Amino acid sequence: MAATPNISADDVRTTFLSHLAGERRLSEKTVEAYGRDIRDFQNFLARHLGEPAGLRALAGLGPSDFRAYLAFRREGGQGHPGLGSASVQRLLSAIRTLYRYLERRWDVANSAIALIKGPRTKRPVPKALSVDGARDLVAAGSMDGAVPWIEARNSAVLSLAYGAGLRISEVLSLTAEVLPLDDTLIVHGKGGKSRMIPILPAIGKAVTRYAELCPHSLAPGSALFRGVRGGPLGPRIIQAEVQKLRAYLGLPESATPHALRHSFATHLLAGGGDLRTIQQLLGHASLSTTQRYTDVDAARLREVHAGAHPRAGRR
Repeated sequence: MAATPNISADDVRTTFLSHLAGERRLSEKTVEAYGRDIRDFQNFLARHLGEPAGLRALAGLGPSDFRAYLAFRREGGQGHPGLGSASVQRLLSAIRTLYRYLERRWDVANSAIALIKGPRTKRPVPKALSVDGARDLVAAGSMDGAVPWIEARNSAVLSLAYGAGLRISEVLSLTAEVLPLDDTLIVHGKGGKSRMIPILPAIGKAVTRYAELCPHSLAPGSALFRGVRGGPLGPRIIQAEVQKLRAYLGLPESATPHALRHSFATHLLAGGGDLRTIQQLLGHASLSTTQRYTDVDAARLREVHAGAHPRAGRR
């Protein structure tokens, strides 16, 4: 086996970053972020090993060396603030990317990196709107002065997201065969799985009003929701409309089309809905995914308690 070349720490990093910018064509900011992470890793190793972290030093690292660095960054030290789980995972990802490059570029493999598992990151709690916020968003549909059929279209789309818990992609994949909308709807979700969704009368009215005002022919087999020129409606149009509306209605930045689906689940749970039923309505393969909404509900309970309890402001 050939000896590992004696490449300096600076040359290793510079060559790696050139690869990211040139061959992989990553953005300038992304390359800069990689540069900061790898420089920090090498600086730690220089102190930890007592020698510069050139190619030979990187090749010889063991599991304890990698764990020492991740622990150092998590706990904070040498002027660094302590990092959360997600940031530590990002650092580990940058180091793994470096080692994949070292193996391709200089045939330097390090099996120890594969043994390192980063900290578990908790999935973010879904951000639901308040009941009034969700209702206002659905009712508005568009800014004042919008063409009536477009306002009706947007309200119908958002009604299906909030009132039926559909993903925006599921709403926009509906075809005109669903007309007239019945009291149940078969939705084809992720992985080709189908589920039956009950349709509230208000949702049916919203879709019917849109269909009556739509100037384009809603022939069987064609997209139900249309853009201005008659083509299938794209998700970016709805996202842009909601972005304008949330400023108009004073809603938080977390108010997105997908937040209405989160709101559907959260408000059902708060109203006494059971997790299994909500799981089926959302089309989640795993109950653990649906259980995230209990965290939302608990957070809301704490918020209400903190604001309403007579002793909430006392220490």
